[in-house]
Amino acid sequence: MKIPKLMNRYCPKCKKHTEHKVEQAKKRTASSLSYGSKYRARDRGSARGTGNLGRYSKPAISKFKMTGAKVSKKTDLRYVCKECKKTHMQNKGIRAKRVEFI
Repeated sequence: MKIPKLMNRYCPKCKKHTEHKVEQAKKRTASSLSYGSKYRARDRGSARGTGNLGRYSKPAISKFKMTGAKVSKKTDLRYVCKECKKTHMQNKGIRAKRVEFI
């Protein structure tokens, strides 16, 4: 996907529309040591397949139809304001195999 190197965007620091430089950052994965990760792992493992317990009675997640890695990752685009040099992130990434800056 082709993305321009410079874009006019709203800068929350300057509180006006300014020119921003577009950069692609490396995606960071969530920590496997966070409370939520441990909680989900515990629920998946120990509480699975035990009788009449609603969602815990379901089979392991690996048995579901739509499991496995997606074909492409979402891009992590950062926008650097040319006036105040502040970096902003886009609220949603673009799913593309290759991102090219023009």
